[in-house]
Amino acid sequence: MKLLFIWITLLINCFSVINSFAQSQHLKPGFDKAELIDMLKIAGGHVDSVTIGSPDIYKKTYRSPIVGLDNRWELWQRNDGVAVISLRGTTLDPLGWLENFYAAMVPATGQVKLSPTETFSYKLARNPKAAVHAGWVIGMAYLAKDVLPKMDSCIKSGTREFIITGDSQGGALAFLMTSYLYGELGGRLPADLKFKTYCIAGPKPGNLYYAYDYEALTYGGWGFNVVNSADWVPEIPMTVQTTDDFNKTNPFVGVPQMIRKQKFFKRIALNYAFKKLDKPTRKAQKQYQRFLGTYMEKTVVKNLPDYQSPSYVQSSNYMRAGQTIVLLADDAYYKLFPDDPKALFKHHFLKPYLYLAEKLK
Repeated sequence: MKLLFIWITLLINCFSVINSFAQSQHLKPGFDKAELIDMLKIAGGHVDSVTIGSPDIYKKTYRSPIVGLDNRWELWQRNDGVAVISLRGTTLDPLGWLENFYAAMVPATGQVKLSPTETFSYKLARNPKAAVHAGWVIGMAYLAKDVLPKMDSCIKSGTREFIITGDSQGGALAFLMTSYLYGELGGRLPADLKFKTYCIAGPKPGNLYYAYDYEALTYGGWGFNVVNSADWVPEIPMTVQTTDDFNKTNPFVGVPQMIRKQKFFKRIALNYAFKKLDKPTRKAQKQYQRFLGTYMEKTVVKNLPDYQSPSYVQSSNYMRAGQTIVLLADDAYYKLFPDDPKALFKHHFLKPYLYLAEKLK
């Protein structure tokens, strides 16, 4: 009887500990409509003229100076202790657009020289073939320098959970910032921190290997990519896929050898056909890198004289990343927000996103 009493006492204590631990976890895995709506309202906080309402249970505690190529972020605190890192999207400043158009790919692991005495090292993926957008690496690097000290203050105050979010360009930066902060766990940052990410209206941040890594990193409901199906911005940057963008084991590897084994006239015909299919994508990728890499870099250096780019990756195979939450534009939506060729960002603004988010079941 005494032994039974001891076992019951132990079980009660165990359940108490588990229940206490569960209650201390404020961030839950999985998409949360209310969280998304709050993140949209927090994104609106970057633009004083935007009137989509303020989140009820969040308070803004910090707004950073403008850094890099017109980048800025804000720190918000939720009433249960969760902190929000909110990254600003593109403004009307040409520097922000320069960051977007500097769309050559660089390795997802590397270094960016920001000043004669400062080199920013980053690791955004484990796969050596992963590559990301050069301009947004610059934005992420400058922002991370300011984000980390503020995170230190939050951590000292007891915060262990962070939501990372951003709208438009801020959404693209939120992908990279999430990857960067995960890479700092157990090193620059405590290993027990928890992150949840809402990228809103964000463009494609990198290639397929980066997307794979990001999705594995946020697996289980910790990273969301929210897209209005009528919005063109998540469809950029333009993608060019060549036969070099496939995994090492693929059917294109053996094509030249297979062609050489054919009889003379058949070999000539097959070789001609293969080059006709292969060369245009390679040429397009080189032109893409030339104009949106080499040429754009010259303008970047005029504004950031000490910047030195990592070597470019010979790829422009941009992909969406994260678990996509589609805000499906229906007939009722188009009655309120009809297509208009003269209003290019009509479907990209926060109000149509908020309208569709509120309709989610």
